[in-house]
Amino acid sequence: MARIDVQIPTPDGTCPATLHVPDGDGPWPGVVLFPDAGGARETMRAMADRLAGTGYVTLVPDVYYREGAWTPFDIATVFTDPGERARMGDYMGRLTRDRIVSDTGAHLDFLLARPEVTGSAAGTTGYCMGGRLSLITAAAHPAAVAAAASFHGGGIAVEDDPQSPHLAAGRITATVYVAGAEDDAHFTPEQAQLLDTALTEAGVRHTVEFYPAKHGFAVPDNPTYDVAAEERHWKALETLYASTLRN
Repeated sequence: MARIDVQIPTPDGTCPATLHVPDGDGPWPGVVLFPDAGGARETMRAMADRLAGTGYVTLVPDVYYREGAWTPFDIATVFTDPGERARMGDYMGRLTRDRIVSDTGAHLDFLLARPEVTGSAAGTTGYCMGGRLSLITAAAHPAAVAAAASFHGGGIAVEDDPQSPHLAAGRITATVYVAGAEDDAHFTPEQAQLLDTALTEAGVRHTVEFYPAKHGFAVPDNPTYDVAAEERHWKALETLYASTLRN
C-alpha cells in the first residue's frame, strides 16, 4: 500500500492531501475520506490505509487548508482546553457550506482523474463533522458520488437549519449509509427520523441506524473510541462500497 502526498488545486488555493493506493495492479474505485473536527492527521491517514487495503484508492484532504500551517489538535484534550476548543470552533465556522461544495468538487475531480482510479463516480465517508461533509458532497455533486457514508455525524438533519443536508435529499443519487451513536446529542432519534423521512421521500436508497456507542466511536484517537463499533463500521463500509463502486 502506497501513501502519496498530493496537492489539489481549488478555487481558493491549494489543498494538501494524502492519496492511499492499494497494492497490486489497478485501477481501483476511489473514495474520499472526510476527517472529523480534528482535521487531517495520522489517525485519519491510518484509517485511509486500512480502506486502501480493501481495494479502494482513498483521498484524505486537509479540510482546514485555508488556515495555513495550522497546528494539529490533540483530540484527547481539545474539548477540555478552552483555547483549543475555541480554535477548533473557529476553523469549523469558517468552513461554510459554499466552501465545502467548492472544495469537494475539486477533491472529486482530482481523485477521479487519477490513473489509479476507475469509474466515473466515487464513494465518500466522513466522521463527526466529516459525516456532514459526506452528505453535502453527495447532494452537491450527484454525478460524481455513488455511495455516501456518515459515522457519528452531526448537523446532518436539523429542523431549523436552512442549510441542513437533509433538505437537499432530492438531489442525492448515491446510496446513503448513516450510523449514529446511541449516546450522542449531535444526532438524536428525532433527527434520524427527519433524515430517514427526507431520504425516503426523495427515493434515495439508504440505511439510517444507531450503534450502541458514544459519539466518536469509529476514530481510534478519540477518547470515546469503541473497538466493536469501529469494526462494525468497517463491515458496513465494505458492504456499501461493494454494492455500489464495484458494479
